[in-house]
Amino acid sequence: MNDPAPERPRKIIHIDMDAFYASVEQRDRPELRGKPVAVGGERERGVVAAASYEARKFGVRSAMPSVTARRKCPDLIFEKPRFDAYKEISLQIRAIFAEYTSIIEPLSLDEAYLDVTDNLKGLETATEIAQEIRRKIRCETGLTASAGVSYNKFLAKLASDHRKPDGLFVITPKMGAGFVENMPVGKFHGIGPATSAKMNRHGIYKGIDLRAQALPFLLKHFGMAGQHFYWIARGVDHRPVRADRVRKSIGIENTFPQDLFEFEALREALRPMIDKIWRFCEGTGVRGRTVTLKVKFTDFELITRSRSLSDHVFDRRDVEHICLDLLALLFPLQKGVRLLGVSLSSLGQLPAGEARQLTLGL
Repeated sequence: MNDPAPERPRKIIHIDMDAFYASVEQRDRPELRGKPVAVGGERERGVVAAASYEARKFGVRSAMPSVTARRKCPDLIFEKPRFDAYKEISLQIRAIFAEYTSIIEPLSLDEAYLDVTDNLKGLETATEIAQEIRRKIRCETGLTASAGVSYNKFLAKLASDHRKPDGLFVITPKMGAGFVENMPVGKFHGIGPATSAKMNRHGIYKGIDLRAQALPFLLKHFGMAGQHFYWIARGVDHRPVRADRVRKSIGIENTFPQDLFEFEALREALRPMIDKIWRFCEGTGVRGRTVTLKVKFTDFELITRSRSLSDHVFDRRDVEHICLDLLALLFPLQKGVRLLGVSLSSLGQLPAGEARQLTLGL
């Protein structure tokens, strides 16, 4: 269900850093500027985490296997990720946002929604605020950001993509429905490749095709998401910017240099992943109810196995025991494992009393 319409039009900004990880590397290493750079693992089974715009001209994209990226761009320069550096810059950028509004919804290290309907500096327009924020980001970090300004989150996100890199675009209430109608549905935020292909099979290629569908038809074929699709095709999105947005899951995965076949080898591979998840839990005070094991085999078949508990998982050993139980169910293996992942979901904050007891070891 859509949230109720606000009493007055909102002013929403979506800020998206341009090729963030790769741009940080180019900023810190002048010899990389103007060259095709990929942040990620160069090894045979590595994956591109981010690509510079010079690399994107060759078709290199994030989440692309490194071998494919190298084939597309033989001169591609791989750099190992420096997540501590990216996080530090992200906090610096978030501090700039906070000068203008307290209603900030981070989506990742490099993008966020801002509700500036009432802003802290008394500026008249959201466009002016977006211009100032982009200018400050460039001045203080040496990096560029693209911004989208509109009256809802969906359109602000589309707007920030429209003039990348280093761009600013505004979609006014008068423009909203018309802007959406000629856009391919595959470019709509929230419509992935599988949903886009399904829409295409039903003759839905652009926003205007989506708008032509009746709500019952969309609910029948796309479930409750059909209602969201019905409204965004009309440029309508009443979702508020949520400053209290809670993370729903934490997950870690690893692609191995060689396939693994033995239980003990997979057990050892799981341990550092579980350690990272538990460090997050202890640092944030959250706990989860569902443990999921992700396995990708040598032929790229991907499976997940989960176990949900009636109460939160309070101990790292419990996470490990559940993971090993789920792993044991897969044996004997018929083929090698190329990737293993663990996630903890249905996260919730521990009540203060329980958190204190855990801290004291009682």
